[in-house]
Amino acid sequence: MTPKENPEEFYSRFQEQLKESQEWPGPFMFKFIIRGDDQKVAKLREIFEGTDAKYKLKNSSKKTFVSVSFLATMKNPASVIDLYKKASAIEGIITL
Repeated sequence: MTPKENPEEFYSRFQEQLKESQEWPGPFMFKFIIRGDDQKVAKLREIFEGTDAKYKLKNSSKKTFVSVSFLATMKNPASVIDLYKKASAIEGIITL
């Protein structure tokens, strides 16, 4: 999403792309980048509690940033968007 883009339009378009891209329920890979802050990583992990998500962490070479990936079985595109919206509340997070 670009800074000038309307979030509702972005998520509406994203939901349509998700509907067309795979069958639901199904596996979905979430990817995030966070400035190397353990508290922010913990907040992100909390968002995925209650799911079957498996996660991987990878630090940047200078350990300034951490890449966090979650693979989870999602019910539908709306559930994917819900988790992305919750994650976007974490200050400084980059969603991919």
